[in-house]
Amino acid sequence: MSAETADTAEPADGTAGPDGSGERRREQRGWYFYDFACSVYSTSVLTVFLGPYLTSVAKAAADAEGYVHPLGVPVRAGSLFAYAVSASLVVAVVLMPIVGAAADRTGRKKPLLAAAAYTGATATAAMFFLDGDRYLLGVLLLIVANASISVSMVLYNAYLPQIAEPDERDAVSSRGWAFGYTSGALVLVLNLVLYTGHDSFGLSESDAVRICLASAGVWWGAFTIIPLRRLRDRNTKGADAEPVGSGWRQLRATLRDMRRHPLTLSFLLAYLVYNDGVQTVISQASVYGSEELGLSQTTLITAVLLVQVLAVAGALGMGRMARVYGAKHTILGSLVVWTLILVAGYFLPAGSPVFFYALAAAIGLVLGGSQALSRSLYSHLVPRGKEAEYFSAYEMSDRGLSWLGPLVFGLAYQLTGSYRDAIISLVVFFVVGSVLLARVPVRQAVAAAGNPVPERI
Repeated sequence: MSAETADTAEPADGTAGPDGSGERRREQRGWYFYDFACSVYSTSVLTVFLGPYLTSVAKAAADAEGYVHPLGVPVRAGSLFAYAVSASLVVAVVLMPIVGAAADRTGRKKPLLAAAAYTGATATAAMFFLDGDRYLLGVLLLIVANASISVSMVLYNAYLPQIAEPDERDAVSSRGWAFGYTSGALVLVLNLVLYTGHDSFGLSESDAVRICLASAGVWWGAFTIIPLRRLRDRNTKGADAEPVGSGWRQLRATLRDMRRHPLTLSFLLAYLVYNDGVQTVISQASVYGSEELGLSQTTLITAVLLVQVLAVAGALGMGRMARVYGAKHTILGSLVVWTLILVAGYFLPAGSPVFFYALAAAIGLVLGGSQALSRSLYSHLVPRGKEAEYFSAYEMSDRGLSWLGPLVFGLAYQLTGSYRDAIISLVVFFVVGSVLLARVPVRQAVAAAGNPVPERI
C-alpha cells in the first residue's frame, strides 16, 4: 500500500487498527528521536561552547575599548553573543507562523521539518570554520542555526496532539525531553574527553572547540533520519487549496482565530514571559560562569553535563508529580525554584566550582519538567486541525519571542559592565510569568478549545 493510500484509509487522528495503539507507539518512538537529534545543538553549542568561544573571537577583533562594530554599530564584545541570540529569534518570529500555517494547510509537516532540520544542522557543522577574528561569521551561523531549530520545533511539537491521546501527553512529552537530555549528556561526555585531552590528540584548544561545535551539527543531521522515517503526514481537508505564498494571509487568519480562544492566549502570554527567563538562563549561563565567575571551560562542561543527567530524572519525576498535582501546579512550583536559582546565582562567589555545581543541579531538576509539562499542557488548549498553526504561536513563545530576555541581559551588561546585574534582571520574567499562569483556568480553557478535559490537569 502506498503512503498516500494509507493516509487516506486511516482516521484523521493518525491511528491504525482497532485502537491505533501499535502505529501510535511507533510514531511516538520516532518522535522522541528528534529531541535526541537536535538537543545536542541546544546543549553543546548554545549552552556550553558557542557563547564563551564567540565572545573570545569578538574580543580578538575588538578595539582598544573592547567594542566591535558590526554594520558600524558599537557593541561590547561581551554583549555580542546575547544580541546575536536575540536577533536569531527575531528572524524565527517571521518564519515560524508562516511555516506552521503552510504545514496545516498542506498536511505535509515532514518535508518542512526535514528542510528546517538540515538547514540548521548544516549551519552548525559550518561552525568548524569559526576561528581567528571571524565574529561576523559566527553571528551569521548562529542566526541561521537558531532560527532553523525554532522553525523545526514548530513542526515537531505539532505532532504531539496527533500521536498521543489526551491522558498520555504529559508522559509522552516528558519522555521526549528525557531523550533529548540523554543525548545531550552523552555528547557532552565525548566533548569533555576531546576538550580536556586536546593536547594528546594533537589539537589546539580552539581546534577542539570547533570540532565540538561542528560535531553537534553532524549528530543533529544523522539522527533526524529516524523521525523522518517514522512520522507520517496526515491528509488535511482543503490541502493545497491556496499556494504556499499565501502564508502571510494565513498568519493573519490564524491570529484572528486565536482571538476566539482567549484562555489559550492567556496561557501563551504566561508561557512567553516565564519561558523567556528559562531560555535566557540556558543560553547565557556559560558566559556568566566564564566571564563573571572566572570558571574554566572544563568546569562549565561538567556543570552542564550535570544539568543534562539530572534533567532526565527531573523531566520524568515532574511528569509523575503532574499526575498527582496537575501540570499547572507542578509548573508553578518549578517557577518558584527558578526564581530562587537566580537569586542564588547573583550571590555566587567567583572561582568556586562547588557552588556553581550546586546551582547546576537545581537547574537540572526543574529544567526538563517545566518545559515538558508546558508543552503537554498547551497541547490540550489547541483546537483540532490547527496544531501546527497554534504550535507556531507556542514556539514563538518558546523561542521566537524569547529575544527579549537575551536583549535585557545584553543591555544590562552593556550599561553596567556587570554580569551579576544582568543575571538578576531575569527574576522579573519568572515572577510575572507565575502570576499570569496562576490566573489561567486551565480546565475551562481545555473545554473552550473543544477538547476532552483530562481527569488531572
